[in-house]
Amino acid sequence: MQACPVCIGGKWRNITDLPLSPVYNPSEGTLIAEAPLCNASIIAEAVQAAKEAFPDWWQTPAVDRAQVFFRYKALLERDAEELTSLIAQEHGKTLSEAKGDLRRGIQMVEYACGIPALLMGESLENVARGIDCETVRQPLGVCAGISPFNFPAMVPLWMFPVAIACGNTYVLKPSEKVPLTAIRLTELLLEAGLPAGVLNLVHGGADAVEALLHHPDVRAISFVGSTPVARHIYTTATAQGKRVQAAGGAKNFVILMPDAPVSEAVRGLTEAAFGCAGERCMAGSMAVAIGSAVKTVLPELENAVRALRVGASHDPAVHMGPVITAAHRDRVSGLIDASEAEGARVAVDGRRCQVQAFPKGFYIGPTILDAVPTGSTPLREEIFGPVLSVLHMEDLEAAIALANQSAYGNGASIFTSSGRAAREFKHRIRAGMVGINVGVPAAMAYFPFSGWNESFFGDLHMQGREAVAFFTQQKVTTSRWFSPSDGDIWQK
Repeated sequence: MQACPVCIGGKWRNITDLPLSPVYNPSEGTLIAEAPLCNASIIAEAVQAAKEAFPDWWQTPAVDRAQVFFRYKALLERDAEELTSLIAQEHGKTLSEAKGDLRRGIQMVEYACGIPALLMGESLENVARGIDCETVRQPLGVCAGISPFNFPAMVPLWMFPVAIACGNTYVLKPSEKVPLTAIRLTELLLEAGLPAGVLNLVHGGADAVEALLHHPDVRAISFVGSTPVARHIYTTATAQGKRVQAAGGAKNFVILMPDAPVSEAVRGLTEAAFGCAGERCMAGSMAVAIGSAVKTVLPELENAVRALRVGASHDPAVHMGPVITAAHRDRVSGLIDASEAEGARVAVDGRRCQVQAFPKGFYIGPTILDAVPTGSTPLREEIFGPVLSVLHMEDLEAAIALANQSAYGNGASIFTSSGRAAREFKHRIRAGMVGINVGVPAAMAYFPFSGWNESFFGDLHMQGREAVAFFTQQKVTTSRWFSPSDGDIWQK
């Protein structure tokens, strides 16, 4: 049994007098670690350490801060195999998915290495005669991140590298379900030469979150999770005068046109719906088959999904691993039951999935719900599991109208050979990230992760230049200099 230490002011310590949260290996259903549920007192210690470290770190030149992240990237690459294995162990995603999780996080570290250029301001001389104006970006102070279970490496690395490279100090609270990867990420950043107190790591649940939301010295909060929690974090923290970027849930539509390239559409949709066992906010959870696509794409899709191999994350031959907990497995199974009762056809049924080598693992197989009635459970609920819901519609107009009724707006994709259909779709769909013949249109590190509607609460998104803007504040200086000929003003 592994204890999960906190890191405060550069020092690691185990918390022994607080309740503990279990950490499982979902593939095996075994308990592997316990994380302390930190209270407001521990959170206050971490924030204080970050506050004390801020003045010196702010004054560290941006080029020197960047060098820390160049070294950090090298260490992440050096230990990539270890980190990949750790992600797969505590989350349950396959080794290839865990590798992708880490790789997308490393891309954010690479982006942070360019911080000297990203922080450059603007200037204009003679805004009026003899008067110049310039802008600079300065850090906020102490920032905090609350990351989810589904991407143990990528989402924390969305947050603290850019924040710290901008000159802020940081308190990270990873999901109590997957703390082990965050511990290792923190260890490696300290090894890269980050000064004590610049990054602090704590664990916990709702009490730890509330303490961060209400602490007066925390200037900004980053969050990824469900929409109800994202809304709560946004409303609570902004009421305290904090900046917030809170990414919530999703119900991402994938439109299959009659002229869709069949093999590419099947592959893209299978990866979108069942990658990471569907536990991601960019999962393609709703497919809309237009016209003859019902006969050309859906049969091939069902065959491809039936061929997916489910098993333990460490098995390289496996296509899909378990879900995060037994309770979540049961919830997903219950939502499939409810959908079937409402009239959906269970075309591929994963409810009786078993992995003989690991009978205690948290497994549910890939599932396709076909001919889902409008207004039913799959359209309302974010299932967040390996379930693809399919609707049949006659034209693109109706599909766009249906998708735009969703309260969410993270991503949406279309598979088509028609440039006209693709243009109409990307112009009219109400989602922040759009894919054209791409199943998962998640943006790269230098573009914003741009959710809309109830998929995001805030003004500045994670990733790209919006992240730099979020973690800094602009200062505008207007200056005039007098000469001796200007008389008494200069003399005084």
